[in-house]
Amino acid sequence: MSDISRVPNRTLPSKSSVAVYLLPGGGGFLWAVATSPDRTQDIRAQTLGALGVIDGYLKDAGLDRTRIVKAEIVVTDHDNKPAFDEAWASWMPGGHGPVRSFVQSIMPEGDLIEIIITAALPA
Repeated sequence: MSDISRVPNRTLPSKSSVAVYLLPGGGGFLWAVATSPDRTQDIRAQTLGALGVIDGYLKDAGLDRTRIVKAEIVVTDHDNKPAFDEAWASWMPGGHGPVRSFVQSIMPEGDLIEIIITAALPA
């Protein structure tokens, strides 16, 4: 059995949506990337949609939001940060906020946000 498992991206099999690395002796890391399933909505709704996708990845791995240690947020418009911050604060349990970055980039039509997380697996 490999120490790395991957969940392929449905539309681009050469890219993973989720990757898990198991450390020798226990524990490890989960990396996941998500966009909103509904790209017709505003930034707040797309943020909550992408976070819902992440919830599914965490649940599948037996984890919860408190295990997230890093989040990378990519948006098409940096001016959307206040709306993102509001949605994020309503989702992330208080006192468990990960290290987080927030950057602007060009993305496919309709995508306003992409969220990449790293979560720690228990030992």
